Amino acid sequence: MPTVAVDKADLWERLGQEFASEEFDTLCFEYGVELDEDTTAEVEEAIKKGLPAERPQLKIETPANRYDLLCIEGIARALKVFLGKAEAPRYRLLYPPKGEADLLTVTIHPETKQVRPLFACAILRNVKFTPRSYASFIDLQDKLHQNICRRRQLVAIGTHDLDTLKGPFRYEARAPKDIKFAPLNKEQEYTAGELMTLYESDKQLSRYLHIIRDAPVYPIIYDAEDRVLSMPPIINSNHSKITLNTTNIFIDVTATDQTKLDIVVNMVATMFSEYCSEPFTIEPVKMVLPDGTTKISPDLSERHMLAHATYVNSCTGLSLKTDQVGKLLSKMSLFPTVSTTNADEIEVSIPPTRPDIFHECDLMEDAAIAYGFNNLPHTFPPTTTVGQPSAINKLSDIVRVEWALAGWVEVLPLTLCSHEENFAFLNHEDDNNTAVKIANPKTLEFQVVRTTLIPGLLKTIRENRSHSLPLKIFESGDVVFKDLKRERQSRNERHAAAVWCNKTAGFEIVHGVFDRAMKMLEIPRISNSDSKAETGYYMKETSDPMFFPGRAATIYYRAPPQKRNSTLERLKKDAKAVLHVHDDIVLGTMGILHPSVLEKFDIQYPCSAVEFTLDPFKKEMQKIWTNEE
Repeated sequence: MPTVAVDKADLWERLGQEFASEEFDTLCFEYGVELDEDTTAEVEEAIKKGLPAERPQLKIETPANRYDLLCIEGIARALKVFLGKAEAPRYRLLYPPKGEADLLTVTIHPETKQVRPLFACAILRNVKFTPRSYASFIDLQDKLHQNICRRRQLVAIGTHDLDTLKGPFRYEARAPKDIKFAPLNKEQEYTAGELMTLYESDKQLSRYLHIIRDAPVYPIIYDAEDRVLSMPPIINSNHSKITLNTTNIFIDVTATDQTKLDIVVNMVATMFSEYCSEPFTIEPVKMVLPDGTTKISPDLSERHMLAHATYVNSCTGLSLKTDQVGKLLSKMSLFPTVSTTNADEIEVSIPPTRPDIFHECDLMEDAAIAYGFNNLPHTFPPTTTVGQPSAINKLSDIVRVEWALAGWVEVLPLTLCSHEENFAFLNHEDDNNTAVKIANPKTLEFQVVRTTLIPGLLKTIRENRSHSLPLKIFESGDVVFKDLKRERQSRNERHAAAVWCNKTAGFEIVHGVFDRAMKMLEIPRISNSDSKAETGYYMKETSDPMFFPGRAATIYYRAPPQKRNSTLERLKKDAKAVLHVHDDIVLGTMGILHPSVLEKFDIQYPCSAVEFTLDPFKKEMQKIWTNEE
């Protein structure tokens, strides 16, 4: 969750009231934010020691989806409305005297589709900045860049002194060698390619170079005299930089995501529109799209949604009337109107600063916050239920407890691993149809979601080589496989695995620990002399390259037969029994790990491993537990 540092005295002035630290902490909790820190004591201590100190600050932790609370302007505005000291502002577009014909125009060229195709903009007129409001203006952009903008990959914001520019503007995409301008805080001009080299050593800007570096063209914004405004998402030009003396501000926003583009341009414009000579007004800009159509930006229209008093009451346990629910929603900077046709309905207008509201349940939550969660009545639920563990978790617990009682140590490795650890290190090939891969991994260590528990166990042994032998560890956890038949394109499987590491391989040890797990799950073993058995498990030699040749086995499971109702089904069953054909499934594998596998994991001693899935037992165990209950 983002943490916003605000000037304490400035916030008290905006709220028209001073609070004790405990009082403000309570107010924050009631509104749904959290006072993380009050630096007053630290500042006073520094002043006593004669050290330089900033003004006292309040560090407030805000919800990740409340972008309107990422600056002191938004926090003060919201709390003032919540306290009933002000009404929520209605944001509106203010056209020039000559109307739409006098609007600034931005033409978007079709080449921008190759790199950052989406564009939005707005103008703030007659702004009066102070040093603190100017710092807040810059800080909000940084907060948005790190949050919803995903470090400028999805959205990038640029702000410019409009008085230094001449319209109309053009949003183009050109080859790097064809772009040349003086970047922010520099007098010398550089080509786009030279800027990429220049900022490689910059601690801040170097993090964003990869976004467009390999693109054939770079996005660039020009005014009517071919002066550069910015090269998003990297840097603005020095010519149009914002200063404390700036009064007319042009905001440009480029993006690859339309929804986030609309949110960001609205947020920057509305938060600082209070500094305009006519507060809470934004001058629109006419955009000419690549297909020749025109569009007015930003779109400050309010969204409309229905809320029902009965729904709010059913969720909160209250007995509020429709007008009472409306008053609560007003405290959350919404604009409710009680319906004239339906006494239960409330028509709610949602301002552009509240993109976090998607559904009626969000309105219900806001009403509950305004009422006060601590004030909600304590009641027993109308129905009583008995909780119980899911079948797969109960199966896991049986195996975990039994192996722990046998002296094995449970470990909890990470679910993500590198591609090599999941495949090449185990002498397996990736068929590109098995593992779920991370699209943009931050490190090489977390590239895929594991499809086996063995790499995690072997890494644990590698990191604990200093411990005395034998090392006997196990894990019961989920692995993930691609499954294109499912809506989410993947499925989880619960596996259990154990690894024995000693001076001798110990194949019989992992064989025994597996047999013990099967015995506790009441799964019989099918011997060679009892191949007609209806249910159970058995093993066959396998040639898995992960294991030593001739020292590996595949584990099979024969599920109990389903009840046969029709004569045809019974005949099929009898025919399979005569032909010794069964619908057995592969449960897992066990064996002595191949020396090359151990070498890749930097393990000097022989190891044996067993891994099997618990999913096939889930239905049978569920039947048993249902009968017991």
